[in-house]
Order: sequence, then structure tokens, then C-alpha cells
Amino acid sequence: MKGLSSVLWTEIIKVRKSKILWITILVFIFIAFMIGLMVFLAKHPELVSSSELISAKSSMFGMMNWTAYFNLLYQVVAMIGLIGFGFVICWIFGREYSDKTIKDLLALPVSRNTIVLAKFIIAIIWCALLSIIFFIAGVAAGLAVNIEGWQFTDTLHSFGIYAGTTALTILLSTPVAFFASWGRGFLLSLGFLILIMIVTQFIGIGIPSIAPYFPWAVPAFYCGAAGPENAQLGAISYILLCLTSLLGLAGTMAWWMYADHT
Repeated sequence: MKGLSSVLWTEIIKVRKSKILWITILVFIFIAFMIGLMVFLAKHPELVSSSELISAKSSMFGMMNWTAYFNLLYQVVAMIGLIGFGFVICWIFGREYSDKTIKDLLALPVSRNTIVLAKFIIAIIWCALLSIIFFIAGVAAGLAVNIEGWQFTDTLHSFGIYAGTTALTILLSTPVAFFASWGRGFLLSLGFLILIMIVTQFIGIGIPSIAPYFPWAVPAFYCGAAGPENAQLGAISYILLCLTSLLGLAGTMAWWMYADHT
């Protein structure tokens, strides 16, 4: 596609010069080490005996082994990852409006669809980087607090499930780009993310029978976070997820192509 490489390089420069990249990396590392800290406190309850709140939270990680620990990492990337990845896409698309650079960007001698495609490519790379860093930091935290029974082959297998969960979560982030473009900034897309999180929790707890058909609940089912008995999904669940992702992509491209940006 003509001009894609030049637009990609422009987007790379924007990300490289921004503090947001490093902030998101630090946040994901912080979350991973906080999980490790809670496991450590669960193994040493005498350190938090004076705090009932922390004791109650850390007790959730009481009999933690590597299988349970990896399941916890899956849950985090399936649920909290949506917020993190959504924020990345929100920033990539919304900043053009908040920084008032949208007209300059659209004046470039390249197709608007090329610009949107370049932004999505950068978003995927960024989100994949965050997920890899989170997994490595999570494993490092687990080793640091001495969770017993670590094996490389188990870690490799768990990373495969983790990578699949991450990929599904990233795919579900494309509608955020549409709302960031339609809302011409960050507020509408962030509101959409919060709404989706609330609705997903409500459906998962209140109407579990339809949860496999709600796209944003699919990653949790895929990795077994919704329970091992729910880990097997039908083809329709993945079809609905892919359709949601394609609608987000197509809607974003249509907005950039036909909307009035004056």
C-alpha cells in the first residue's frame, strides 16, 4: 500500500517521543509485581496480621502454585488488559484531535485508510509488547516470591494460552478507535471502555448463559478464567468476536474517509 512505510515511521516517531509508552510499560510491570507481592504476603500472613483488609486480599492467593498463578495472569490480561490495550488505541487515535494535528495528518499525500491501517499496526505492536513485558514480569515476580514447581515446559505451554488470550483481547479493542475518532478525543472512547467492563461483568455474573456469545467475555472463556468447564467455546463465539473486531476496523476507516473533519 502506497505510503504505508512513511506513515508507519511517522507513527513510530510519535510513540517514541511520547512518555505514554514508558508509562504504560511501567504500569504493566507494576501490576505484575503487585500480584507477586500479594502472593508473597499470602505466604507470610504474619507480615500483614495488623491489617484486616490486606490480609483478606492476600488470603485469596493462599495456596498458589504455578498453574493457579498462570491462570491469574490470564484473568488479568483478559479483563484489565482490555483497559490497557483500549487506552493505547484511544491515545493513538484520540491524540490527533486533542493535539489538533488531525488536519495536518489528513493533508499528507497518502490514503486515509493507509493512515488508519498504520495506526492499527502500531497499536498491535505496542499492545503485544506490553503483554510480553507483563508475562515476563509476572514470571519474574513468581520466581522472586518462590512459588514452587516452576518448569520451563509448563511456562511455554502457559504462554501459548496467554498469547491467545492477549490476541483475542487486542482484537476487541478496535471499536475503541472508532469511538476515539467519532468523539474526536479521549472521553467517549474511555467511557465506552468503562461501559464494556461493567456490561461484561454483569453478563458474566447475572446472565452466564449468554456470556459465550458476548464478544468481550470470550477471552475469559478461552483461557478458562470463567471456569475450566467453560473453556470450550463454539465457533459462533469466535465468529462474533471477529465480526466485532472487523466492524470496529471498518467503522474507523469509514469515519476517517467520509466524516467532516473541518
